Amino acid sequence: MKVFIVHAHPERKSLNGALTDIAVDTLTGAGHEVRVSDLYAMRWKSTIDADDFGPAASTPLDATLDSGRAFETGTLTDDIRAEQDKLRWADTVILQFPLWWYTMPAILKGWVDRVFTYGFGYGVGEHNETRYGDRFGEGALQGKRAMLSLTVGGPESHYSDRGINGPIDDLLYPIQHGILYHPGMQVLPPFVLYGAGRISAETFTTATDLWKECLLDLPHTDPIPYRTQNGGDYEIPAARLRPGLEAPGRTGFGLHIHA
Repeated sequence: MKVFIVHAHPERKSLNGALTDIAVDTLTGAGHEVRVSDLYAMRWKSTIDADDFGPAASTPLDATLDSGRAFETGTLTDDIRAEQDKLRWADTVILQFPLWWYTMPAILKGWVDRVFTYGFGYGVGEHNETRYGDRFGEGALQGKRAMLSLTVGGPESHYSDRGINGPIDDLLYPIQHGILYHPGMQVLPPFVLYGAGRISAETFTTATDLWKECLLDLPHTDPIPYRTQNGGDYEIPAARLRPGLEAPGRTGFGLHIHA
């Protein structure tokens, strides 16, 4: 495998840093190639502005169309093009981050905002009465696999079906389905380490063993069976799930997963 890890934690000696180091050692030890983007160490610029697009920038700025023109003409900034090249190179992508305020850190969201440009992360394919673009299972990143590895401060019970924070799968849906699956990547089940703020040495050892096992099983892990947009399950162009496809007991985000 060619694995691209995007690491997003300000302290390299953190638990997230340890998980990234374990991933690199485990995967390279198994003969895989690994590249890492440590966003804080890179001092990644997380905000979109006209400088990202060079001569393709318009006045007033149109982040969608301008990013598309810059992508097509090769005038995106060097840092954006370097990250896109890493995504092209990889067959597997891992996002490593702490869950902050129910989502990814701002620097990682800014990486997505700037790197997933129009024509690369979205806005591809035909839009007509039978297709609404190549997205959700299709797109420029189709054929690649992706997964989230994250730390969570609270206990697992807080992120269960009756937990006060809501099910972890619901919290991660905008990232897994809306960011990774949208441009075509197959999304593997996440690795979640709970109670990160008060983890014991024994729990950490157990967790790292599970993480290593997860990493070595990556080539054989089945992805989350999200429904493809253009596979017949959705009415187009409404992009609304067709009646009668509901699985028993499935509601909300769960409707968009095959039974």
